[in-house]
Amino acid sequence: MATAQSRSQFDPGKTTTAERMGGRSPLSSAASTAMSGTGRNANTASRFIRPGAGKTIALPINKRTGLVQRTQTNLKRLFFAAAAGAAVLATGACMSDGMGRGDMSHPAAMAMTARPDADMQRVLDELARLGARPVDTLTVPQARSQPSPADAVMAVMRAQGMPTTPPPTVATQDLTYPDAGGGQQRARVYRPTGVDGPLPVIVYYHGGGWVIANLDVYDATPRALAAGARAIVVSVEYRKGPESRFPAAHDDANAAWRWAAQNARAWGGDPERMAVAGESAGGNLAMNVAISARDGGGPRPRHVLAVYPIANADPNLPSKRENTGAAPLRTAGLMWFGRHALRSPADQQDPRFNLVAANLRGLPPVTIVRAQIDPLRSDGETLEQALRGVGVEVDGRTFEGVTHEFFSMGSVVGDARNANEYANQRLRTAFTR
Repeated sequence: MATAQSRSQFDPGKTTTAERMGGRSPLSSAASTAMSGTGRNANTASRFIRPGAGKTIALPINKRTGLVQRTQTNLKRLFFAAAAGAAVLATGACMSDGMGRGDMSHPAAMAMTARPDADMQRVLDELARLGARPVDTLTVPQARSQPSPADAVMAVMRAQGMPTTPPPTVATQDLTYPDAGGGQQRARVYRPTGVDGPLPVIVYYHGGGWVIANLDVYDATPRALAAGARAIVVSVEYRKGPESRFPAAHDDANAAWRWAAQNARAWGGDPERMAVAGESAGGNLAMNVAISARDGGGPRPRHVLAVYPIANADPNLPSKRENTGAAPLRTAGLMWFGRHALRSPADQQDPRFNLVAANLRGLPPVTIVRAQIDPLRSDGETLEQALRGVGVEVDGRTFEGVTHEFFSMGSVVGDARNANEYANQRLRTAFTR
């Protein structure tokens, strides 16, 4: 089985074993090797396959060749050992459930950059208890319907006796806007209460690899931005793959930006003070909107907030090698999203996807938020370098001990609150220039 290190980051057009098998984890030929040891006694050589905690299977081997003796019984044992071991290997050796739990004493063995902080780990534990699985082991309908990190945050809040209803400091209004394909998409306008206008306006694009998630899953971030930046935030939906593949979401993002600019005054906003923001795939969209606006595709934003954006097609970036077992997003998940979002492997080299190869000159100031335990961390690092290299004002921070999706977890994760305040301060400064 090919790995993220040996082939392109996204591999459109190929159906995974998991998808062909209705979401079950694929077997890995490497599972038995990576989790095996050799034991001997006076008469017998054996290969010990350890598919999971507390399980050991001894298989007789040929002393001359060193290979498992090819009997039907042995092959069956090896098959089931590999089946059990694949799930463990796929999320990193010593990990118990694919959601970041297990023996946390050795991050390298867990196939992630570092050990999650306690409050971050608490969310990952809840996500596992809710039954969430890595998206690369699922079909698209399964991935769209399974529990989300937002559900895990709510579970932690309930366990800690915290109120789960949104505070009254932000009011919302649900609308629709015309997308670039002739249809209608949902939009939600967030307005801080008790603040006189006209207010700055932030157009926000949610994450989900251009395949999953929606406005409700990503409700926490626009609320935090509205309250913290003292701005109107317009969170917009967009078309997704595989039903509407690249560049549908990018076209919709630009359509939403122009629509928001045209309607800002109706919401009590100031169309002269606008910014664009997004998380993950949405961070990529935010950058693309700024590029399009520079080239005449609408009013130019004063600032870009890109939270762990997809920005670099290189599959061998450090964070992609380090985080093959991270949760809730691991490196194999990037390939899964690509198969369903892109039209072909050639799309990976399109500068709208591969932002580090785009013309980045003349963009407004950019803030990049990164998570340490995230296969997309290096995307954000290389994007920051590319922006700085062409003279764009850019500031980026990596928050340690947290994973992809942490930014929306300010109610229960300390570094999420810190990241929110960092981003909001940068936005407030941009709006007063």
